[in-house]
This record gives sequence, structure tokens and C-alpha cells, in this order.
Amino acid sequence: MNAQNDTHSKTIGYILWLFGFFGAHRFYYGKPITGVIWLLTLGLLGIGWLVDLFLIPSMDRQADFRYTSGRVDYSIAWILQTFLGPLGIHRFYMGKILTGILWLCTGGLFGIGWAYDFCTLNRQIDELNRASR
Repeated sequence: MNAQNDTHSKTIGYILWLFGFFGAHRFYYGKPITGVIWLLTLGLLGIGWLVDLFLIPSMDRQADFRYTSGRVDYSIAWILQTFLGPLGIHRFYMGKILTGILWLCTGGLFGIGWAYDFCTLNRQIDELNRASR
């Protein structure tokens, strides 16, 4: 696979895996349903979290095939979302200035918008990258 299709990073995946019992790596790789399950069950009581250590390379390949590379980098947006999400910094990065300001003033719309972005960020980035082609 060429670098142009390399939308996600295994390194970022493993860093987020450290927080995996909260599902961060699963959200990053575009698996919001299992991300929520990991969040609610602490990584299937830690068992799923350990299994994911070995599944990250395949999740990375699937994400690389599924999503479009472009001006918005998935890894940067996800790091901003994961650690600064309620401040809307990831939205500013994606060029969504108005909602970035809204997130900044309301704590990510009181956390609901931040949670929404965990489930939809890959799709949002993919749409932006496809539109900029």
C-alpha cells in the first residue's frame, strides 16, 4: 500500500490502546459500536483490551482501505479529539470554526457533542478529504 492511502497510524493506535479499556483505539479505527462496548465494559473486563493488542495491525489496514487521505490528518484530529475534545480544538483543525467556537464555549456542547465526535470523527474527516480532492 502506498503512503497516500495510509490514513491511520499503528503507533497512534497503540498509544490509544493504552487507554483501550475506554475504547479510544476502537473509535480511532472507525469502530464506534465496539468502542462504546469497550467504554461501558472496560474493554470487556480487560480481556478484549488484551486481545486488541494483536488486532491493531488488522484494524489499521482496514481503516487505511476504508478512509480517504487528504488535507485533514486522521491521527492529528484524533489526538486533538481524545485529549482536547471538549475545547473543540479538533474542529478548528478541520476548518469547522463555528462549531469549534461552540465547543470551546460549551465544553463540547456539554459533553454530548464530544461523545458524538468520538462516533463520527472518521466519517467527518473522510467527507472533508473527499470534498477537497
